[in-house]
Amino acid sequence: MNNKRKLLSIPYLLWAIVFIIIPLFMVVYYGITDKTGAFTFANIAAIATAEHGKALWLSVLLSFMSTVVCLLLAYPLAMILSKMNIASNSFLVLIFILPMWMNFLLRTLAWLSLLEKTGVINNILKFFGLPTMNIINTPGAIILGMVYNFLPFMIMPIYNALVKIDPNVINAARDLGAGPFKTFTKVIFPLSIPGVISGITMVFVPALTTFVISTILGGNKILLIGNVIELEFTTTGNWHLGSGLSMVLMVFIVISMILTAIFDKDGEGSML
Repeated sequence: MNNKRKLLSIPYLLWAIVFIIIPLFMVVYYGITDKTGAFTFANIAAIATAEHGKALWLSVLLSFMSTVVCLLLAYPLAMILSKMNIASNSFLVLIFILPMWMNFLLRTLAWLSLLEKTGVINNILKFFGLPTMNIINTPGAIILGMVYNFLPFMIMPIYNALVKIDPNVINAARDLGAGPFKTFTKVIFPLSIPGVISGITMVFVPALTTFVISTILGGNKILLIGNVIELEFTTTGNWHLGSGLSMVLMVFIVISMILTAIFDKDGEGSML
């Protein structure tokens, strides 16, 4: 049986080596070498420059704001879903995850047609004689795109954590005199922390590293660290600097993995 399991794991191991380990090795190699192949930390230290530091700070700020908005929207929705009967529950969960089946780029382009100056929203406002909004190419548009694209990744872990809470624990708290607010703060929320941490990780990290949303909804006027790295690879052709900056972002990914491992040891906040 063990030998069969090992044989079944070979395709995954090959996939991991070719598409995960080797690319990561290449990023690390380029990140710690210069164009001559000599060892250097200059590519990583470049994050401290004014331009790169500003892009990183803006990325962290917008990602943090998007994560907070997602959490504020997702938690009440997850609580509502967790309290519904199974049939309605499954249908509504499907509605929330349905947009994830659509191409990420198409979803973002759809918001471009909605938010641009001659877009759907402004045309509706003009029709009713209301002042138009200038949202496109602003940080607000980027946050809106992040929230729309990553909200399901916040809802599902929290929902999965909430449905695993034993109703008897909640009933016991109420029988002991705890009101709705105290039951939530002392029982429900602490037990849902694994899902919250998992959701925060699954939203903050992709929001921090994204460049598609800021390119489309920011109109190349707002450069996030993901845009800087993308330009280094595709336009400037400086793979060494791009890899060095990517290694800085890996620090955030490692921290998120550590936090998830600490607060969600049993995988209660997983997407499944």
